[in-house]
Order: sequence, then structure tokens, then C-alpha cells
Amino acid sequence: MTAHHAGSRILTGAAALVLPLSVITLAPAATADDMSGPFGPACSSVPKEGAGSFDGMAKDPVATAASNNPDLSTLVTAVKKAGLVDTLNKAENITVFAPTNEAFAKIPKADLDKVLSNKDQLTKILTYHVVGEKVAKDKLADGSFKSLEGGTLSTDGSGDSYKVNDSAKIVCGDVPTSNATVHIIDTVLMPKS
Repeated sequence: MTAHHAGSRILTGAAALVLPLSVITLAPAATADDMSGPFGPACSSVPKEGAGSFDGMAKDPVATAASNNPDLSTLVTAVKKAGLVDTLNKAENITVFAPTNEAFAKIPKADLDKVLSNKDQLTKILTYHVVGEKVAKDKLADGSFKSLEGGTLSTDGSGDSYKVNDSAKIVCGDVPTSNATVHIIDTVLMPKS
């Protein structure tokens, strides 16, 4: 074989390596329809950087991510009191419908204090907000999901406007964490007794 032929083979091999890279580089950018991402009116209040930002939350498991969001501090307190931090952080591919501080504030203080001091009742309420699968925006239009508590959550809506159990509005949905999808809601959901 001549040096010319060997050089051609090397160039051909290099072209074969470069070609797939250039095809990837030339692929069209993802459109809004391809990737949803967080949606809803309260998403604008999420910090742009740091542990409480969408990028920061995506790196942490769900209970840790929630602890970095100041709007979820009451939920985080409740999760700690129920002893569910490790359970939620170790779970895989779950969805958490996470009530804001304002959602908890809708509950009369005496009632909330009573629930926070009753670990069994608190655990039942909190696990009612968790679904054992990832539920993205595309499944919310007319959804029915079994909660870890054993009850059923229903979702409906369209565009960027969705409700859970006809009562709680999703104010910031499709928030990614390392092990869960989070839909932040404006009302605490109560399981059927």
C-alpha cells in the first residue's frame, strides 16, 4: 500500500468520525413543543440562580430541593415532622404536588397545629400529595393517579392552567428535581377519610 492510499484511509476514517458530530451540531434546536419545562404564574418568582433555582433544584432530590425554595418552607417543616425526608429523597420517578406556604395558611392555625402534631394524620395527608410515577404536563389534561397514601388524585385543564381534585391550582408545574417532578399548588389536598 502506498503512503497516498494509507493517507486516504486515515482521512476517510476521520471524516466518518467528524460526520456524526456535524450531523448532531446541525440538528434543529428543540422547540417549545419538544421540551415543556416549568410553567405557571408562580414560576416567575423562582430565583434565577442558586440552590433554589430550577437548575439548582434539578440537582437535588425532592425534599432537599424543596428545602431550598422559600415558598415551600411549611411543607418542608411538615415533611420533617412526619419523618418523610429520606423516604422522598430516596424514591425514584415520583411526582409531588407541593402546597405553598400560602396553601397551608388557608388552614386555620389551630387545625394546622393539630395536624402537625399528629404524625399519622400528617403522614396520610403528605403521602396523598405524592404519586409513584412521573407526571409531566402532557398527562395533566385529564389525569387520574394513585397517591402513595392509596387515594386517587385527578387533574384537568389545558395550556398552562391545571387543577388537582378540582380545587388546587398548579401555580408552577413541571419543576424538575433529581428524582421527581414537582407541581407547586395553591391548596393543601385532603384525602378522603
